[in-house]
Amino acid sequence: MYVPAHFEENRPEVLHQLIADEPFAALVTHGPHGLDANHLPFEFDATRGQHGTLRAHVARANPVWQEVAAHPDALVIFQGPAAYISPNWYPSKHEAHRQVPTYNYMVVHAHGRIVVHDDEAFLRGLVARLTRKMEAGEPRPWKMGDAPADYLTQMLGAIVGIEIEVTRLVGKWKLGQNKAAGDRRGAAEALQARSSDAQQAVAEAMFKAPPAF
Repeated sequence: MYVPAHFEENRPEVLHQLIADEPFAALVTHGPHGLDANHLPFEFDATRGQHGTLRAHVARANPVWQEVAAHPDALVIFQGPAAYISPNWYPSKHEAHRQVPTYNYMVVHAHGRIVVHDDEAFLRGLVARLTRKMEAGEPRPWKMGDAPADYLTQMLGAIVGIEIEVTRLVGKWKLGQNKAAGDRRGAAEALQARSSDAQQAVAEAMFKAPPAF
């Protein structure tokens, strides 16, 4: 990923928070037919390994868990809030007309090597933890014990676990840091006036991001 210095975000706590907030990510691997991408919810353990550990599961019918044996290197892309930026939101555009459209966004790339876990104990623990996290906001959270034991065993047999010890985390927070203060403020205020959660989140991040100059 191309990351100009003024867009680089390398604070571990900030990168970890985006992963926690946006656990549904793209797993990119290299198989016998070239690059492949699978979209999965991930658990992130910041306490294990130098840069943390990611865990997820895939369908047993998905060949990716067998293909990674020959090519275990992987990239997981966590996409945070993103929003379109109109040139009309920059005050300087109305003076010199030297602005173009763009997108502002936040993203984390996690690099590492995949280890496959094809055992029920690993999968039960992983599914239980993911379920607790995803169901936390529900008025009556679903739990694994709600399903019949034989059905749950059947479902666990249909998936395979994967674990990635992260070797490198790369963060890019493209938030207009390279723009003049007035233009950054104008774009952030325009986003703030919009209604979507992503636009609101990007506006908030833009106000917090330090300028490049």
